[in-house]
Amino acid sequence: MRFLSVLLLVAGAAIGIFYPWAMSNFSGHAIGTYRVYEGGRFRPVTVQLAASDAPVRVLVDLTARAEQVAGQQRTVLTLTAASGGRTALASALSFNDTDNPRQASPQLTDKIFRDEAGVIDRVTPGPYVFTVGPGDADGIDMRAVDLVLRAGTGSIDERAEPAGYTLMGVGLAGLVLSLVFGRRDGGHPQNPNSQPPPPRWGRNGSPRA
Repeated sequence: MRFLSVLLLVAGAAIGIFYPWAMSNFSGHAIGTYRVYEGGRFRPVTVQLAASDAPVRVLVDLTARAEQVAGQQRTVLTLTAASGGRTALASALSFNDTDNPRQASPQLTDKIFRDEAGVIDRVTPGPYVFTVGPGDADGIDMRAVDLVLRAGTGSIDERAEPAGYTLMGVGLAGLVLSLVFGRRDGGHPQNPNSQPPPPRWGRNGSPRA
């Protein structure tokens, strides 16, 4: 039972955590990375997209001090993508789902947080203007903000995350139960007086078979 529970935990983590992360960060191919904030100034970026790039996943990397970003309940950044005067994507970024930010430099306390702005499912060939700006979160000393575009990304099955967490819950419950019952069965030494005495040979002993 313990082995099966561990197996369910591993499978649940793979489906609910690793699969969405891998699809968001590694599926498809990179279009490019563009610096949209540096030196206290935001600037829009224009990127030429082709129909074959769809779907385009839009990611934002924020470099800032970890303690300033962690636990933010407000919008840290806003992003819009427009083409031909029409908005193709609008998103508010809070970076709340970044559990393991990357280290910007061993000598600095800054970390790189990544959040997904969304996916442009259909691309009209032509220039797309991406505009990133500040949200309503306070006290964030941003060092840099980068726009990351990936083309031809696979779509994440919406059922994967809840199914993965369900498997992890079942596996964890099974592991706890196996540990509890394992201790009850073998955790206490048996009373030697509860066992029948070994057979004795010789006079007044048990006859040989």
